[in-house]
Amino acid sequence: MKIEKILFPTDFMEGSKKAIPYAADLAKKYNAELHIIHVIHDVTKASGLYVPHVAIDELFKSMHEEAEKEIKRAYLEELRGMENIHYEILRGIPYEEIINYAKNNGIDMIVMATYGRKGLDRLFFGSTAEKVVKYAECAVLTVRTPETS
Repeated sequence: MKIEKILFPTDFMEGSKKAIPYAADLAKKYNAELHIIHVIHDVTKASGLYVPHVAIDELFKSMHEEAEKEIKRAYLEELRGMENIHYEILRGIPYEEIINYAKNNGIDMIVMATYGRKGLDRLFFGSTAEKVVKYAECAVLTVRTPETS
C-alpha cells in the first residue's frame, strides 16, 4: 500500500483532537506528507441566503485570520518533530472542499473525526464525514467520537 500524502481536515473541536494522533502516527509510519486543512463553512453557498457583501467579507476575513492562528497551534504536541506538514484554510461547503482538496493534491488517505450526531443536529448539519466517505476517491479513516444528543 502506497501512502505518501495524508489529509487531516479539522474543525478544531474535541473530535479532531482525538483524530490527530491517527493522522500523525500514519504520516510518521509511512514518511508521508501531512496536509492539515480547515474549511470555513460558507453558509451563503449552503443556504442561498443573502448577506450583505461587506458584512460577510469582514466576517470571513476575521474567521480566516483566527483559523490561521489556530491551525498551527492546535496540534503542536502531536506534530512535534514532524517537518513535512502543509496547512491551508479554505472556504466553502466542508465535505466538497475536503474532497476537492484531496483530489487536486493527490491525497492517498483522509483521516478525520466523525461525531455521531443525532436528531435535529444531524438534520441541520448532516454528516461531513459520511459524505467524504461516500464521495472521496481515496481511502478514508474516520475516528469516532462520543455521540452527541
